[in-house]
Amino acid sequence: MDLSERCDVDVRRHPWEVARARFFRRLIARHVDVGTLGAVLDVGAGDGWFAGELADDVAASCRITCWDVNYSDADLHVPAHLGRRIMRTTETPEGTFDLILLLDVIEHIAKDEQFLRDEITPRMHARSRLVVSVPAYQRLYSHHDVALGHERRYGPSQLRRLLAAHLEVDESGGLFTLLLAPRAAALVLERAGRSPGKAGVGRWERGSAVTKTLTAMLDADARGGAWLGRHGIAVPGLSTWAVCRLPEKHLP
Repeated sequence: MDLSERCDVDVRRHPWEVARARFFRRLIARHVDVGTLGAVLDVGAGDGWFAGELADDVAASCRITCWDVNYSDADLHVPAHLGRRIMRTTETPEGTFDLILLLDVIEHIAKDEQFLRDEITPRMHARSRLVVSVPAYQRLYSHHDVALGHERRYGPSQLRRLLAAHLEVDESGGLFTLLLAPRAAALVLERAGRSPGKAGVGRWERGSAVTKTLTAMLDADARGGAWLGRHGIAVPGLSTWAVCRLPEKHLP
């Protein structure tokens, strides 16, 4: 969860967030041997919930660093239930990492290509994998993006071109096809003058039945889209993502 969406009350995790976490955990497991990971960097980690979920997949010796420049002093304290393997920092981490996560981060950064070049690729080694996700399609840019501090949204080809300047893309695709129509409808209403609501992933207060049903629908959507993508059928989604490595020409 983005820090700007964090809510003061204790609410259930949004179905989008749960299904998204499941998708990326499966994606990571397809591209890396999670049991051998020694160091993971979660850039723009927000409240650190995904890092806590990923901690269940990796070895007990794996160190997960949550790097977010927006952490307050209070945020730097890692809750006891996340254990000692997770650390939080506002400072640029040193060294390299086996896995780097950029999940819904670079849309916040004005100079995205420079950030990838100067801050991310120097923290990769020959076997590192980088997992990137961004909100898809600039034509869906809305008040919600403005509220979250998004500089832009990305078309799938736009993201691949950005990454290809410094990285080799192993796999890419779309996520959450089901959410494209509701987002487009909301944008139509917004442009017609309807005031946007305050809904966000930090304010999910629906009942258990609705939560479980929507989570299952989004999870099935994510699984189906991933299966089609692996069989050569590109599926659009409200998000677009990619898994990358350093190209051989950039290796020492």
